Amino acid sequence: MTWSVETLDAAVDAELSALPADQIAKFIRIGELIEALGLERIRKPHVKHLEGPLWEIRMKGRDGISRALYVVARPKRVVVVRVFAKKTQKTPRREIELALKRAKDVK
Repeated sequence: MTWSVETLDAAVDAELSALPADQIAKFIRIGELIEALGLERIRKPHVKHLEGPLWEIRMKGRDGISRALYVVARPKRVVVVRVFAKKTQKTPRREIELALKRAKDVK
């Protein structure tokens, strides 16, 4: 069985579409890598563990840096629960809290 990458809901879709085009393209490219090779073979600089069940897909472009926070669900699904443009060195606590709250809705 192969991996799939999906967004949680329309709110996450809207967050993703608000990013600059080059960062959206980077998200799509990393998603395709996950689907083709399997999540277990993708490492830094593409993905990084944050805390608990939360991981991040790391996108960088001409207009800055953004992150897509995700959780892993069965069977072999990456569910993106929050997308945002990153403005500080450290991922803001409020972004992590929002992602953890949304992650509870993942089935």
